[in-house]
Amino acid sequence: MPQRSHQIQTQAQQLTQTLSPQQILLVKLLELPTMELEERVRAEILDNPALEEGKDLVSQDAADDFDTDFNEENPYTNEDVILGDYRTEDDIPDYKLQEHNRSRGEVAEEIPFSDSVSFYEMLLEQLQMQQLSEEERTIAEYLIGSLDDDGLLRKGIQTLIDELAIYRGIYTDEEKVEEVLSVIQEFDPAGIGARSLQECLLLQLERKPDSPLKKIEQEIIEKYCDDFTRKNKEKIIQRMEISAEEYDEAINELTKLNPRPGSSLGDIIDKNFQQIIPDFLVETEEDGSIILTLNNGNVPELRLSREFNELLEEHTTNKANQSKESKDAFLFLKQKVDAAQGFINAIKQRQHTLITTMQAIIDLQRPFFLEGDETLLKPMILKDIADKAKLDISTVSRVSNSKYVQTNYGIFPLRFFFSDGFTTEEGEELSIREIKQLLKEAIEHENKENPYNDDELAEILREKGYPVARRTIAKYRQQLNIPTARLRRL
Repeated sequence: MPQRSHQIQTQAQQLTQTLSPQQILLVKLLELPTMELEERVRAEILDNPALEEGKDLVSQDAADDFDTDFNEENPYTNEDVILGDYRTEDDIPDYKLQEHNRSRGEVAEEIPFSDSVSFYEMLLEQLQMQQLSEEERTIAEYLIGSLDDDGLLRKGIQTLIDELAIYRGIYTDEEKVEEVLSVIQEFDPAGIGARSLQECLLLQLERKPDSPLKKIEQEIIEKYCDDFTRKNKEKIIQRMEISAEEYDEAINELTKLNPRPGSSLGDIIDKNFQQIIPDFLVETEEDGSIILTLNNGNVPELRLSREFNELLEEHTTNKANQSKESKDAFLFLKQKVDAAQGFINAIKQRQHTLITTMQAIIDLQRPFFLEGDETLLKPMILKDIADKAKLDISTVSRVSNSKYVQTNYGIFPLRFFFSDGFTTEEGEELSIREIKQLLKEAIEHENKENPYNDDELAEILREKGYPVARRTIAKYRQQLNIPTARLRRL
């Protein structure tokens, strides 16, 4: 086991070495939404005296003297980042726009937006009561932050190990992450931190009192989970050698379990009303033109400190007669100026990457931005945007996972614009959203005394030209939070 741990740690160290400090800085800045970026910039100003608020940048000649490698004509080419080894989940592409930032100091209004992420705080409170080492606590906090809104952990363990090495400087192994995850899975509500539907249900079953019925429920989920989700009643009864009554009783209990423990907790605590500041502003004009603006909110503009520049120039011109103290002062000044220029460059590249990504989304989803009709959204995945914007998929993923856009039709998270496609018998490509809308409409108009089952819904869509399988119907129905026919019956 020690040898395995060493191999994983070495692998994580090698991964972090593939990115320069400047690239790692850019990765971190890309993930920050506007409000957090403002805090990060102000913290950097306080930490580095060579950095100050202001519009006037140091001259290029001075910057060259300091070996900052900053290209004034194209500040985004010097640190061209390839981030394929550090994926999270999503993607986006490129374009031309009329303006990148608000002019005349105009700032977007802060718009209240309800966001169901408040269960993270509840989990962190439970974490405080655990006896963990400092490293284990840091890993636990990162795992909690990696849960989706349903309270499930969608990332793979190896991905989490890599990210812990990059973002937290912790080189750990699979065994340690699994151990910390098991602690989180003991938190309330039951099922939190599960990596699959099967694990989520089993975690909830573990907390039930022991009984013959519980054993049947556990066996169904452990051995026949796929058959359970597909409602293969006869197959399960035959293989488990139980009666139909025992099966029905077990299923009745299993359907009371919650496959989305995080979202239910969000409902309990009323989904804390949070303020979301959109990162992008997209205005659709009457003539059909679409104007994209990057909302920098109250993020201050940055420049190199004139005082530090002058001191550095003074030390540079007097190198021959420098004492040890003067040389130490010169190294300190140069280090701070280099760090300040690197931070300014990273902010500029962040802006360029964000605007490129959002413009690509607009280009591919132009009908939606013109009309505001959700059914006009085309199938689009991260690779589509990455190809169009000439960015790495992981870069697009980082942008789309944490950013919001304000449009004429409301505020949307960028991931709202992504969905898989579906090809009809005529070869027409449709968004999954359109199929879900048809499914929703069919259920809204059904006879509530005899509602459609999934097979009947599949047949209805098939008649409309969408040959969707029954289990696909079941998946979309669950995603729409629509219960089964039996539970819809009046």
